[in-house]
Amino acid sequence: MNSLRRISLRPIPFRPVLALIVILFFLRTLNVPMRVCAQDAAIDGVISYDEVNAVAKELYCPVCPNELLSDCQTQACIQWKTEISDQLAVGQSPQQIIDSFVRRYGDRVAHVPQDPFLRALSLVTPFAVALVALIIGARTFLRWGRLARRSPIAADAKHDISANPIDNDYRARLERDLEN
Repeated sequence: MNSLRRISLRPIPFRPVLALIVILFFLRTLNVPMRVCAQDAAIDGVISYDEVNAVAKELYCPVCPNELLSDCQTQACIQWKTEISDQLAVGQSPQQIIDSFVRRYGDRVAHVPQDPFLRALSLVTPFAVALVALIIGARTFLRWGRLARRSPIAADAKHDISANPIDNDYRARLERDLEN
Protein backbone atom coordinates (compact mmCIF):
# COMPACT_ATOMS: atom_id res chain seq x y z
CA MET A 1 0.00 0.00 0.00
CA ASN A 2 2.93 2.31 0.52
CA SER A 3 3.71 2.14 -3.18
CA LEU A 4 0.39 3.74 -3.92
CA ARG A 5 0.41 7.39 -3.04
CA ARG A 6 -2.65 9.26 -2.23
CA ILE A 7 -3.37 11.83 -4.82
CA SER A 8 -4.63 14.98 -3.32
CA LEU A 9 -6.49 17.35 -5.50
CA ARG A 10 -5.65 20.86 -4.58
CA PRO A 11 -8.07 23.54 -5.62
CA ILE A 12 -6.88 25.75 -8.45
CA PRO A 13 -6.36 29.31 -7.28
CA PHE A 14 -9.33 31.43 -8.34
CA ARG A 15 -7.57 34.69 -9.17
CA PRO A 16 -5.25 33.40 -11.95
CA VAL A 17 -8.12 31.52 -13.60
CA LEU A 18 -10.36 34.57 -13.44
CA ALA A 19 -7.59 36.75 -14.84
CA LEU A 20 -7.05 34.31 -17.73
CA ILE A 21 -10.76 34.26 -18.55
CA VAL A 22 -10.94 38.05 -18.54
CA ILE A 23 -7.86 38.37 -20.76
CA LEU A 24 -9.23 35.82 -23.26
CA PHE A 25 -12.60 37.59 -23.29
CA PHE A 26 -11.03 40.97 -24.03
CA LEU A 27 -8.79 39.51 -26.73
CA ARG A 28 -11.81 37.95 -28.36
CA THR A 29 -13.87 41.13 -28.23
CA LEU A 30 -10.96 43.17 -29.57
CA ASN A 31 -10.68 40.87 -32.58
CA VAL A 32 -14.35 41.14 -33.66
CA PRO A 33 -14.57 44.94 -33.93
CA MET A 34 -11.40 44.99 -36.03
CA ARG A 35 -13.12 42.76 -38.59
CA VAL A 36 -16.26 44.89 -38.59
CA CYS A 37 -14.24 48.10 -38.89
CA ALA A 38 -12.21 46.63 -41.73
CA GLN A 39 -15.37 45.69 -43.60
CA ASP A 40 -16.87 49.11 -43.01
CA ALA A 41 -13.62 50.75 -44.11
CA ALA A 42 -13.77 48.71 -47.32
CA ILE A 43 -17.05 50.38 -48.11
CA ASP A 44 -16.60 54.11 -48.41
CA GLY A 45 -20.13 55.05 -47.57
CA VAL A 46 -20.84 55.77 -51.23
CA ILE A 47 -21.56 52.13 -51.94
CA SER A 48 -23.63 50.13 -49.47
CA TYR A 49 -22.40 46.96 -47.84
CA ASP A 50 -25.25 45.03 -49.50
CA GLU A 51 -24.17 46.09 -52.98
CA VAL A 52 -20.60 44.96 -52.35
CA ASN A 53 -21.81 41.68 -50.83
CA ALA A 54 -24.07 41.04 -53.84
CA VAL A 55 -20.98 41.05 -56.06
CA ALA A 56 -18.85 39.25 -53.45
CA LYS A 57 -21.37 36.37 -53.35
CA GLU A 58 -20.50 35.65 -56.98
CA LEU A 59 -16.77 35.24 -56.26
CA TYR A 60 -14.71 32.77 -54.26
CA CYS A 61 -12.05 33.65 -51.70
CA PRO A 62 -8.52 33.60 -53.18
CA VAL A 63 -7.10 32.05 -49.99
CA CYS A 64 -9.76 29.73 -48.51
CA PRO A 65 -10.92 26.86 -50.73
CA ASN A 66 -14.64 26.81 -51.58
CA GLU A 67 -15.56 29.79 -49.43
CA LEU A 68 -17.49 32.69 -50.88
CA LEU A 69 -15.83 36.08 -50.80
CA SER A 70 -18.83 37.51 -48.94
CA ASP A 71 -18.37 35.03 -46.06
CA CYS A 72 -14.60 35.20 -45.71
CA GLN A 73 -12.79 37.58 -43.36
CA THR A 74 -9.16 37.20 -44.47
CA GLN A 75 -7.07 40.22 -45.35
CA ALA A 76 -7.08 39.28 -49.04
CA CYS A 77 -10.89 39.15 -49.08
CA ILE A 78 -11.13 42.52 -47.38
CA GLN A 79 -8.84 43.94 -50.07
CA TRP A 80 -10.97 42.38 -52.80
CA LYS A 81 -14.12 43.84 -51.21
CA THR A 82 -12.43 47.25 -51.15
CA GLU A 83 -11.60 46.84 -54.82
CA ILE A 84 -15.20 45.84 -55.58
CA SER A 85 -16.41 48.92 -53.71
CA ASP A 86 -14.04 51.14 -55.67
CA GLN A 87 -15.15 49.66 -58.98
CA LEU A 88 -18.83 50.05 -58.07
CA ALA A 89 -18.17 53.68 -57.09
CA VAL A 90 -16.62 54.28 -60.52
CA GLY A 91 -19.81 52.97 -62.11
CA GLN A 92 -18.92 49.50 -63.30
CA SER A 93 -21.68 46.91 -63.37
CA PRO A 94 -21.44 43.78 -61.19
CA GLN A 95 -20.87 41.62 -64.28
CA GLN A 96 -17.99 43.85 -65.42
CA ILE A 97 -16.40 43.52 -61.97
CA ILE A 98 -16.76 39.73 -62.00
CA ASP A 99 -15.32 39.61 -65.52
CA SER A 100 -12.31 41.69 -64.44
CA PHE A 101 -11.61 39.32 -61.51
CA VAL A 102 -11.97 36.29 -63.79
CA ARG A 103 -9.67 37.88 -66.35
CA ARG A 104 -6.98 38.56 -63.70
CA TYR A 105 -7.28 35.46 -61.47
CA GLY A 106 -8.83 32.80 -63.69
CA ASP A 107 -12.14 30.93 -63.81
CA ARG A 108 -11.67 29.44 -60.36
CA VAL A 109 -12.66 32.71 -58.63
CA ALA A 110 -16.12 32.80 -60.23
CA HIS A 111 -19.01 31.19 -58.38
CA VAL A 112 -20.84 30.51 -61.66
CA PRO A 113 -18.87 29.50 -64.77
CA GLN A 114 -18.39 32.46 -67.10
CA ASP A 115 -18.06 30.37 -70.26
CA PRO A 116 -21.56 30.05 -71.80
CA PHE A 117 -21.02 26.39 -72.72
CA LEU A 118 -19.85 25.47 -69.20
CA ARG A 119 -22.70 27.46 -67.67
CA ALA A 120 -25.25 25.63 -69.84
CA LEU A 121 -23.58 22.31 -69.09
CA SER A 122 -23.70 22.96 -65.35
CA LEU A 123 -27.40 23.76 -65.59
CA VAL A 124 -28.36 20.87 -67.88
CA THR A 125 -26.29 18.08 -66.27
CA PRO A 126 -28.42 17.58 -63.12
CA PHE A 127 -31.59 17.40 -65.20
CA ALA A 128 -30.00 14.96 -67.66
CA VAL A 129 -28.80 12.70 -64.85
CA ALA A 130 -32.25 12.79 -63.24
CA LEU A 131 -33.90 11.94 -66.58
CA VAL A 132 -31.56 8.97 -67.17
CA ALA A 133 -32.22 7.72 -63.62
CA LEU A 134 -35.97 8.07 -64.18
CA ILE A 135 -35.82 6.12 -67.45
CA ILE A 136 -33.74 3.33 -65.90
CA GLY A 137 -36.08 3.17 -62.91
CA ALA A 138 -39.18 3.05 -65.11
CA ARG A 139 -37.74 0.26 -67.29
CA THR A 140 -36.78 -1.73 -64.19
CA PHE A 141 -40.25 -1.41 -62.66
CA LEU A 142 -41.93 -2.35 -65.97
CA ARG A 143 -39.70 -5.42 -66.26
CA TRP A 144 -40.55 -6.44 -62.68
CA GLY A 145 -44.25 -5.96 -63.48
CA ARG A 146 -44.02 -8.22 -66.54
CA LEU A 147 -42.30 -10.92 -64.51
CA ALA A 148 -44.97 -10.73 -61.83
CA ARG A 149 -47.79 -11.04 -64.38
CA ARG A 150 -46.44 -14.26 -65.84
CA SER A 151 -48.34 -17.23 -64.57
CA PRO A 152 -46.48 -19.86 -62.56
CA ILE A 153 -47.88 -22.56 -64.91
CA ALA A 154 -46.18 -20.96 -67.91
CA ALA A 155 -42.92 -20.84 -66.01
CA ASP A 156 -43.22 -24.55 -65.10
CA ALA A 157 -44.00 -25.52 -68.70
CA LYS A 158 -40.79 -23.90 -69.73
CA HIS A 159 -38.83 -26.20 -67.44
CA ASP A 160 -40.86 -29.35 -68.19
CA ILE A 161 -38.66 -32.41 -68.54
CA SER A 162 -40.70 -33.89 -71.36
CA ALA A 163 -39.97 -30.88 -73.57
CA ASN A 164 -36.32 -31.91 -73.98
CA PRO A 165 -35.65 -35.06 -76.11
CA ILE A 166 -32.44 -35.89 -74.24
CA ASP A 167 -34.36 -35.84 -71.00
CA ASN A 168 -37.03 -38.07 -72.59
CA ASP A 169 -34.43 -40.72 -73.48
CA TYR A 170 -32.98 -40.57 -70.02
CA ARG A 171 -36.44 -40.84 -68.48
CA ALA A 172 -37.34 -43.85 -70.63
CA ARG A 173 -34.10 -45.67 -69.67
CA LEU A 174 -34.67 -44.86 -66.01
CA GLU A 175 -38.24 -46.28 -66.13
CA ARG A 176 -37.02 -49.49 -67.87
CA ASP A 177 -34.34 -49.95 -65.21
CA LEU A 178 -36.87 -49.47 -62.49
CA GLU A 179 -39.22 -52.05 -63.99
CA ASN A 180 -36.46 -54.67 -64.03
